[in-house]
Amino acid sequence: MPRQPRLDIPDLLHHVIVRGIERRVIFTDNTDRNNFVDRLRRLLLETSSVCYAWALVPNHFHLLLRPGSKGLSHLMRRLLTGYAVAFNRRHNRSGHLFQNRYKSILCEEDTYQLELIRYLHLNPLRAGQCTTLQALDQFPWSGHAEILRNQPGVGLAADEVLSLFGRRKGSARIAYRQFIEDGLSMGKRLDLTGGGLLRSRQGGGDAEVEDYDERVLGGGDFVAGLRQNGLLETPSRQKIELPTLEQTVSTYYDLPHLRHRGRQNRAAQARAVFCYCAIYLQGYSGAEVGRYLNIGKASVSRALPKGEAAIGRDDVLFRLVDKLLKQ
Repeated sequence: MPRQPRLDIPDLLHHVIVRGIERRVIFTDNTDRNNFVDRLRRLLLETSSVCYAWALVPNHFHLLLRPGSKGLSHLMRRLLTGYAVAFNRRHNRSGHLFQNRYKSILCEEDTYQLELIRYLHLNPLRAGQCTTLQALDQFPWSGHAEILRNQPGVGLAADEVLSLFGRRKGSARIAYRQFIEDGLSMGKRLDLTGGGLLRSRQGGGDAEVEDYDERVLGGGDFVAGLRQNGLLETPSRQKIELPTLEQTVSTYYDLPHLRHRGRQNRAAQARAVFCYCAIYLQGYSGAEVGRYLNIGKASVSRALPKGEAAIGRDDVLFRLVDKLLKQ
């Protein structure tokens, strides 16, 4: 059964999970982690998004976000593409870094926000990066230490989180820390991984089944309200037209156009960059790009790592790509 499109609704809570391709490591050392954290911090400010919890482990990461007006996909596209290009450039590699689709779950805030904050912030303990809660208190790669003011972080909404535990920050911080400790025995929370009201389908009997959407973590009334307001429909994102993208790339490479079969190094590299931007940044299919350039799908596939490598080597081109991501 085909996967449903991800929900991308500004100003609502989203739990985002991103894994390395084939479960490979995506953070090899603190330089990589700092690179990622710096990018996330900057993008949260630029997109007016709010982060309530985050955790990095070697082969995946979790975020609990309330995206701004441009939506979640805009933030994630810039974050993942920018980090992947920088990671590949630093480690002299090419190809995909992340699984093709990040997972995002739309969450009912009143019911699940606190439980998700706890679940995400205990992730380094479950992954074995920390062995004790005291070590987690000082662990720099999750929002837990950021809330406790023990480590800097991504600019997490710590005060807003603490306000859920009391008016005075000191006592609220103590209550938050106890809340985290109370979750140590809970283990992996399968009930927090999405499938709104899936539990209502497991009871059997003649009870009426509440509204359900696997992309939502929330009660039947919450899901029904989203559906009634048309928020479970997912309109496609506006793409940059291929002629506009071609003009941008051909101008950078000082070429009249890209749609020819010439094999000159400069023209071939320009087409590779065009293929990478069209497919990975704008969501066109390989067939669409091949038809536009008058080349086969196999040629498009071979061009993708070359385009990514070219962007990774050229700081000016990298900034041009980053500008495309902001559109």
